[in-house]
Amino acid sequence: MDKIMQSRLDRGFLKHQKEYEDKALEVLRSGWYILGKEVENFETEFAEYVGTKYAVGLASGLDALWLAFRVLGIGKGDEVIVQGNTYIASVMGITINDATPVFVEPDEYYQIDVSKIEEKITDKTKAILVVHLYGQAAQMSKVRELCDKYNLKLVEDCAQSHGACFDGKMTGSFGDVGCFSFYPSKNMGAFGDAGAVTTNDEELAKLFKIYRNYGSEKRYHNMVVGANSRLDEMQAGLLRVRLKYIKEITEERTALAEHYAEGICNEYVIKPSVRESATSVWHQYVLRIPEHRDEFKKYLEDNNIMTICHYPIPPHLSQAYEYLGLKEGVLPITEKYAQEVLSLPIYAGMTKEEQDYVISTINAFSL
Repeated sequence: MDKIMQSRLDRGFLKHQKEYEDKALEVLRSGWYILGKEVENFETEFAEYVGTKYAVGLASGLDALWLAFRVLGIGKGDEVIVQGNTYIASVMGITINDATPVFVEPDEYYQIDVSKIEEKITDKTKAILVVHLYGQAAQMSKVRELCDKYNLKLVEDCAQSHGACFDGKMTGSFGDVGCFSFYPSKNMGAFGDAGAVTTNDEELAKLFKIYRNYGSEKRYHNMVVGANSRLDEMQAGLLRVRLKYIKEITEERTALAEHYAEGICNEYVIKPSVRESATSVWHQYVLRIPEHRDEFKKYLEDNNIMTICHYPIPPHLSQAYEYLGLKEGVLPITEKYAQEVLSLPIYAGMTKEEQDYVISTINAFSL
């Protein structure tokens, strides 16, 4: 068997190659490359898809996160609650604004454990950042209740959850702001860096458009110190093509996840599950290997199966956040997951032969 990558981008492109190439040529020939009709149309279409009144295209998912807290007025002296087992960009969105992250442990579904949020709320708490990790929607009804009870802002990190729902409502539509990444490996990936925010607040949408363009609503009239964070016309156009097929993409990944769930049978691994009332779009299919994770990973690599650990160093133990003074042991579940998780190959165009090989190789593992 040839090497099976953990993620492949070429097959998703090849499936609709002509549409992508036609759109790219259309944008190139238009002579308009920044903040034009492609961005406007994408924002309208993406907001309609998510179920919000507004979407604003940005340059990246990280920009969506830090601009969300900037626009909401959260900064120095403020605390934001976030789960411990997330990619460090989630936390950077908070700390770029000089606010302080307050970490909460994850539950068995790898989402924020809502039963542990309230004990972390203080008079400094201004927001909760929910990360819909690996593509599964978090338990949003209870998070929303807490935000309403304590008058907190709610920001959603939807970088991995395009199309995931809780109680039939899509991620990115529960909070004050939904933050999206369209990094190429995402389920709805662009062909370079790209991001967006969603909101139902017209004033917030206007502020995002001002902040993304150097703080200017009108050229050379700068209201605030903003950023250069504009979704460009090329990426917006290509994302419009991808958005047409997001239902197909989700159905394919769901079928792949179901095949893994049915086929994998090995005492060394714990398979992922989905909470009742939630859906997953399976951005990642993440196993836990409570013992011998590194040996298991090497075994797969020796058999030409590439995997990734998402994420081996929790943010609170990273060098970047040493200043928070959080030592090993303060988030035992987060730290345990970091030592156990392993993401299997899953991507658009993965063949049954490839997946069956992964499954049979996993099932044959022993020590």
